[in-house]
Amino acid sequence: MQLTNRAESAPVTATYWMDHAWLGTHVEPGVTLDVAGGRVAAIRTGEETPPPGATVLRGLTLPGLANAHSHAFHRALRSTVQVGSGTFWTWREVMYQVASRLTPDTYYELARATYAEMALAGITSVGEFHYLHHAPGGTPYANPNAMGEALIAAAAEAGIRITLLDTAYLAAGFGERPNRHQLRFSDTTAEAWAERASLLKGDDHTLIGAAIHSVRAVPADQLATVARWAEERDAPLHVHLSEQIAENEACQAAHGRTPTRLLADHGVLGPRTTGVHNTHLTREDIALLGSTTTGTCMCPTTERDLADGIGPAVALQQAGSPLSLGSDSHAVIDLFEEARAMELNERLRTHVRGHWTAAALLRAASADGHAALGRPGAGVLEPGAPADLTTVALDSVRTAGPVPRLAAEAAVFAASAADVRHTVVAGRHIVRDGRHTRIQDVPRALATAVAALHG
Repeated sequence: MQLTNRAESAPVTATYWMDHAWLGTHVEPGVTLDVAGGRVAAIRTGEETPPPGATVLRGLTLPGLANAHSHAFHRALRSTVQVGSGTFWTWREVMYQVASRLTPDTYYELARATYAEMALAGITSVGEFHYLHHAPGGTPYANPNAMGEALIAAAAEAGIRITLLDTAYLAAGFGERPNRHQLRFSDTTAEAWAERASLLKGDDHTLIGAAIHSVRAVPADQLATVARWAEERDAPLHVHLSEQIAENEACQAAHGRTPTRLLADHGVLGPRTTGVHNTHLTREDIALLGSTTTGTCMCPTTERDLADGIGPAVALQQAGSPLSLGSDSHAVIDLFEEARAMELNERLRTHVRGHWTAAALLRAASADGHAALGRPGAGVLEPGAPADLTTVALDSVRTAGPVPRLAAEAAVFAASAADVRHTVVAGRHIVRDGRHTRIQDVPRALATAVAALHG
């Protein structure tokens, strides 16, 4: 697999001039941003023209977006799972078939193209919920982290940051051994998972975190081992939580409590933990998540694609659970669509408009998403923050019209990933004028990588 030249990762010094910038509470015209060492060194407002030597970013520049939940190999499922009817559980069988065909090399190619698509969508950091660890049949590769390292290399080549959420996936269900597809996912015990995960190394663009696939996939007496591993490293910990009613019912039957209560009883909840989906919750569940400041990652485009349901995002946030967003199965890769879908889903459910402002939705797509991935302080345009930027066109057929002070509303409620013109990571231009600067033909790269898995 091809690795990024280390010289390209040297800290960047640059100056960007933005004709409009989102500064967290409002749109500011004429903003100059200086980069030193890959971070924001200074911000100057009220500059009507670009200073000499500055790179001009036309449109609305936002902090880089955070995709807090990704399964990169699911990108190969796009469109192929839209034939016929079914449920999450029938969709899962198709997913298993794709997973069975991946190797470290083909996974690198697919993830590289998928992460490049994310860069084109303005995403500067991804949380990869990674459970495809071993060869078919469950035999470890000679390098036991060959698949995880392929994902790290793919993100580096695509130019975005990655938090590799190495996932414990040990069982098919409560008291059930892994099925033949899941043998690739399983380290057999949480202790063996921890030993392998401890070999992974981060770098300037890579953080290593942990994940519990779900309460059905990690036996209750092994949950604390995963939580302790993350706690000892001050690493983010994610978990699929109450995505399916059937899982909730099975948990009640096996343990006499909800999945949320089970996680709480084993020390999994807390401010470094993020529950992904959090769809089918009781009032007690919501209170538990809020009181422990456990985060919630909503993935509306996947949740609607799989007919999962609409989670209680408003109640969770009001209880104290920070919200982030993810593209999950990559039915689409578009954080603007995820943000507005969260609001529009709630409108459909309640018959009331205006649950979140554009500012609140942008925060979920940026600062709170980065925090969920172990990067507090990212996702803002402030001195000291990582110099990660996303510029959205204000003159496309979707965004043209509103006055500049409403540019944030135009971005959240009208723009799409196709309107992203520039993506900057650590001060380096990764997408320039709508084209990836490292991977010249991203559609071809995607088509080739997907075709390799479908024969």
